[in-house]
Amino acid sequence: MILPKQHLEAANLMDNLHSSQFQPAGIDITMKEIYRFKSAGLIDFDNKERKISDVEPVDFESDRVSLKPGAYKVIFNEYVRIPKNVAGICLPRSSMLRCGATLECAVWDPGYEGRSEALLVVRNEHGIILKRNAKIGQMVFIRLSEDASSLYEGKYKGENR
Repeated sequence: MILPKQHLEAANLMDNLHSSQFQPAGIDITMKEIYRFKSAGLIDFDNKERKISDVEPVDFESDRVSLKPGAYKVIFNEYVRIPKNVAGICLPRSSMLRCGATLECAVWDPGYEGRSEALLVVRNEHGIILKRNAKIGQMVFIRLSEDASSLYEGKYKGENR
């Protein structure tokens, strides 16, 4: 079951929210920082050799940033806490898609907390302009059929405080 607005408002799943971020079936999430990729990453089976790509910040000009086509890392403003009976997913806002950009996110497991990151992909050959703190995605929270038997304790727990 996807949690509706009235459950989300009472659940305290995120910090730093404005009332306009609550939607009928999710919470809008906003962009805090944006980064350009500077190196390749390495992904393996057991994370023993994992190497996350190096990045450099993309500076805002006044209150906006103009992005050319390509892939970027974004960090969200909102600090998320996923309870033991919920999983979270993030989808791009339809306005992003209508401008030729999308947001790629992973699943937020029960027990995860942090200021998460996502992949912003600009496909519009003319680019996109994003204002500081733009609403770029919508988090959807799904109630599990029962409490998770274990909680997320991975490398990214508590990230980007």
